[in-house]
Amino acid sequence: MSTSSPTPPVDLTDPRTGAPRGTSVRSRLPEVRAAVSAARSALPGWRALTPKDRGRRLDRLAGLVEEHAAEYVARERAGTGKPEAEAAGEIEQVVDLFRFYATAARTRTAPAAGSLVEGHESWVRWEPVGVVGAVVPWNYPLLMAAWRCAPALAAGNTVVAKPAETTPDSLLLLAEHAGQTLGADVLQCLPGDRETGRLLVGSAVDMVAFTGSGHAGADVAVRAGTRRVSLELGGNAPAIVLPDAPADTWASLADAVTYNAGQSCAAPARVITLAENHEAAVEGLAAALAARVAGRDFGPLNNADQAERYDRLVASSGAKRNLVAEIAPAPGEEAGHWRPARLLADVPDDDPAVTEEVFGPLLTVQRADGVEAALALANGVPQALAASVWTSDLTAGLRLAAALDAGEAWLNCHLVQTAELPHGGRGASGHGTDLSALALQEYQRPKTVTVRLARPS
Repeated sequence: MSTSSPTPPVDLTDPRTGAPRGTSVRSRLPEVRAAVSAARSALPGWRALTPKDRGRRLDRLAGLVEEHAAEYVARERAGTGKPEAEAAGEIEQVVDLFRFYATAARTRTAPAAGSLVEGHESWVRWEPVGVVGAVVPWNYPLLMAAWRCAPALAAGNTVVAKPAETTPDSLLLLAEHAGQTLGADVLQCLPGDRETGRLLVGSAVDMVAFTGSGHAGADVAVRAGTRRVSLELGGNAPAIVLPDAPADTWASLADAVTYNAGQSCAAPARVITLAENHEAAVEGLAAALAARVAGRDFGPLNNADQAERYDRLVASSGAKRNLVAEIAPAPGEEAGHWRPARLLADVPDDDPAVTEEVFGPLLTVQRADGVEAALALANGVPQALAASVWTSDLTAGLRLAAALDAGEAWLNCHLVQTAELPHGGRGASGHGTDLSALALQEYQRPKTVTVRLARPS
């Protein structure tokens, strides 16, 4: 009689040092089935609550996160290496998101209702989808979980959330606090690796909410079949910079691309200029990026695979100018996944650093022969998540913002987001809506109810 060997744990690494920092559970089919079954059992009680009562519990969860903010920050930093200020700011956003959705679920609107057919009364009920399997990435471990979990829970669903392999820490604590405030098994954390995610997607969940790479997202869509899927699959954001751009453009773009070491799907990636301001852009961006030092101003890349991918894209670039800033890791952190702020100029339009999402502290600069050509370059890649325009001419800027193929467009700013405003991609960046009251509809389905008022005579 053979016995199966136990599944080995996931080895965790500190991205600041490259050194081991412990292990995490590698969930497999028994754990996945148990979590989904528990979520299914918790669903009737959770969905039966009024929006007001669910909101009260979500508000208590937000309060518990706020009360334990220091521990959440420490856990976020352990898995990501973020500077303390970045991690603390993201925990504040998590608290705000849960409080926002605690109220947003009570302000829903419905399609037309009333006497729409003679002798009948009709209305629309918004009902939760059921059990949601949420697979979230490592770049914002808790914040991306909140983007998915907060509206799903507010809408009356239960959630089984699978964190990234390298960053289970903060989501495990959130699930613990959710058990104290929302009820047992309403929100669960299922730690593990990519196979764990595949098992969750293939399990008896009613919906999958996935944030990650385009390749993985395509696999999720196939495995999910006819079930509802919400996909956020990354970006490759252009920044069109016109000759009359504001004086703080270079510093603003440098700050945005080095926030979280550039590991943000909406971060600026491709700066597009006209011929007359191309050299000024290269000079201004080089100076602004040189002032941003890895280890002092921003953190490392998250893991060895991401660092290797970044290095490969840089090495394969045909850029004629490769301008690199400094790194300054703290003593004992020299072996971490640190990468400097970098500017690649004079790049071919089909350069790998242009056509692929680099996901690091790197900007490319392209030159366009006129505004329409700049717009064509901006819209010329498969990803269509976010973009920005930089000009003092608001009329021209608003026209370009409207013409950009992106789910989110900024004018004279970048990476400015709040709970009230929707975020979502197009094209290869996926589909679905995060943030805002619109995200509630991702996790609900309408049911029309029609009543005959009187028997015919």
